[in-house]
Amino acid sequence: MTTKMNREESGQALIELSFALVILCVFVFGIIDFGRAIYDVQVMKNLVGEGSSMASRQGLPSLGNTATTVAADAGRDLNMSTAGCVIVTQVSNMGSGSIQVTGQASSGGISGTAACRSKVGCVSGTSGCGSSNATVPSAVTNALTTEGTNSAIYVTEIYYNFQTITPVTALLGSSVMPSQFYAVAYY
Repeated sequence: MTTKMNREESGQALIELSFALVILCVFVFGIIDFGRAIYDVQVMKNLVGEGSSMASRQGLPSLGNTATTVAADAGRDLNMSTAGCVIVTQVSNMGSGSIQVTGQASSGGISGTAACRSKVGCVSGTSGCGSSNATVPSAVTNALTTEGTNSAIYVTEIYYNFQTITPVTALLGSSVMPSQFYAVAYY
């Protein structure tokens, strides 16, 4: 009788282990991918801050160099050559309350696509750009209008297409993890 009970309990333990193992795998996969996502966002925040600072020191003629340098500085942390783009924009006070985009450069593997369009605006005359009016937060607009005419701020934006390395999105659904990250800094 006791041998029969032990066999029945070992089958029950196997079923409980399989349930627990599935839940444990989901947690471990989630920790891995969410940890990577948090790390990538922090790297992006550092890069946009450094990019805006660098652009403000170098000015309009070297926006292209700044965008390329920021993309290169991502290094092995973010693969900007295939999965991301950097946009550096100069926004100027044109006087009488007019804030316009006066210079822009981009670098990276997805630049020039719909997935990599500046949320600030674009330079008038470029393809797909109707107006060069800048879209910046009101605090930035207020700060820029208090400065003199032709004063400028520099905006660095980074888009990054994030890909999970575990099957967590297949297990929990694609809405759990965003597929594209965005970071911006004004200087």
